[in-house]
This record gives sequence, structure tokens and C-alpha cells, in this order.
Amino acid sequence: MRDNSASSEDTPALQDVLDALDDPECRSILRETIEPMTANELSDVCDIPKSTLYRKLELLSSAALVRKRDTINPGGGRVTHYERSFNDVLISMDDTGEFSVNIERLSQSTDERLADIWTMMGDEI
Repeated sequence: MRDNSASSEDTPALQDVLDALDDPECRSILRETIEPMTANELSDVCDIPKSTLYRKLELLSSAALVRKRDTINPGGGRVTHYERSFNDVLISMDDTGEFSVNIERLSQSTDERLADIWTMMGDEI
């Protein structure tokens, strides 16, 4: 069985996760992104202005709680969808009083992993 926990290189800062989860609009976005949605769809469903929505999506992305996927639109251009990228978030404290965050990731098919790579390449261009 594959371990879906975040690896050390993609584990976000504890404060980023706490900030995102503390924000009611971010929580609303997380509730709606079980299935991939566009920014327009999220703006409508969550009743959040698009300019605010993009800031919240950036906060959620920094916390590694939402992932962005780009697909090619048959009519030209690309369409960006956002979806929740975790099953569970565990915040714990060790014996020394240090807090840590562990994010259990959703399982991804090979096609989904390739789509993530495609999205990252598109961001670089």
C-alpha cells in the first residue's frame, strides 16, 4: 500500500496550514473542492468575489491543501480546476513542545500525477 502522507519536501509550514484552516472562506472552498472546480464555479458556489477567491486559493495552495490542475480546452487555451488535495490534516506536539503538521494525501492515479506535472510545467512557461 502506498503512503499518502506528505513528504518532507512538500510539507507546508505549520503556520500556513493554521492560517488557511482558520479562515472561514478557505474552509468553504475546501468543502466545495471534493470534486475539481473552476474559479468561476467556486466564486458562485462559495459566494466569494473572484479577486478574494484567488487570494484564498493562494493561501490554500501555500498550505498544500488545494491543488491546481490545468486541462487543454478543445476550443483553445487551458482551463484551471482546483481540488482539495488531502484526506486528513494532523497537527501534533512532541515531548519537547514542538508542533508539527502531517497531511495525508489523496491517492493519485498515474494520469493525475502526469496532469500535476503538466500543470507545473505550464506555470513555468
